[in-house]
Amino acid sequence: MLIDFFLHLKARKLPVSTREFLTLLEALRARVGGNSIDDFYFLSRACLVKDESHYDRYDRAFGEYFKGVTEIPGLEAELPEEWLRAMAKKLLTPEEKAKLEALGWDKLMEELKKRLEEQKGRHQGGSKWIGTGGTSPFGNSGYHPEGIRIGGESAGNRTAVKVWAKREFRNLDDNVELGTRNIKIALRRLRRFAREGAAEELDLDETIRGTARNAGWLDLKMRPERHNKVKVLLFLDIGGSMDDHVRVCEEMFSAAKSEFKHLEHFYFHNCIYDFVWRDNTRRHGERLPLWDVMHRYGNDYKLVLVGDATMSPYEIVHPGGSVEYNNEEAGAVWLRRLLDAYPAAVWLNPEPERAWDYRPSIGLIREIMESRMFPLTLDGLARAMRELNK
Repeated sequence: MLIDFFLHLKARKLPVSTREFLTLLEALRARVGGNSIDDFYFLSRACLVKDESHYDRYDRAFGEYFKGVTEIPGLEAELPEEWLRAMAKKLLTPEEKAKLEALGWDKLMEELKKRLEEQKGRHQGGSKWIGTGGTSPFGNSGYHPEGIRIGGESAGNRTAVKVWAKREFRNLDDNVELGTRNIKIALRRLRRFAREGAAEELDLDETIRGTARNAGWLDLKMRPERHNKVKVLLFLDIGGSMDDHVRVCEEMFSAAKSEFKHLEHFYFHNCIYDFVWRDNTRRHGERLPLWDVMHRYGNDYKLVLVGDATMSPYEIVHPGGSVEYNNEEAGAVWLRRLLDAYPAAVWLNPEPERAWDYRPSIGLIREIMESRMFPLTLDGLARAMRELNK
């Protein structure tokens, strides 16, 4: 088949050589490309076409020869291991999911303690034991409306009320190139200018006046540069469901870093608790007590929290409800303390505003924030900045 393809290219006046054809065969034997016709197109073009001016002629010849072909016979696909694992997950209909009962916090913890004492081996696809797949509330890669994920990756259901695994998050990039200047423009609504510091900027008006008073002798006048005096504390939710919103959060973070001279940022996960951190690569060893943050930065700071507020309600209202550790006080307690310390505060949510009413946790956060939650859109940013300017 490929010999005929080679001859077809030569018939279309493409300067392909036997040496280049053998290079293509070597690449196929080494499985350099994938198994789709698109992968073969790019691989064969890279091997056979030496001049970009021949790309158009090659495209026409390729389209004629492989018209209607979707894969190359003889290149057997090797299914990735993660695909095979995904196939092992139990598929449930919406009706079957609705029949699964949420145990509630106390019973969930009680049942987990029993399972840890009784279970002796590995389980797959069941509804009771700690395992993988299935509908048990304990384990990973399965489904339960309210469970504890133990090890493994998230199945994507986002229903775990606790996660027993050491998870690593990455810092948001504050140097990302913004695709639009609109975010910066929206943030500029929050400003209070003043001239402070060393006199490094030319004061043109005073220079002209001074020179005129000196009968034409140049009298340069300098003044401090004009800065935005607004102070901002930025708290960023990171990891888990926030992975879906990394790009827009990076854009917002980058814009904030360039707009506010006095900006301090911290990370948290899902809900505010008794500590936060500055660097996700060292978040397990360099935690900052929230009390210290509130004592260090005065109440003249504007508070901006960024997060999708999508979590189990236990994480907000229940001691020990944190998805990652046993917090002594509920997240709602710490969030209210933070709001008491910084009266000028808003919450920016990257989730679409139309979805907020369907997430109980978002409703709880909005209530604590006294409805000062705004979508992370240009209009939402504008409304949030107006709120902070009050």
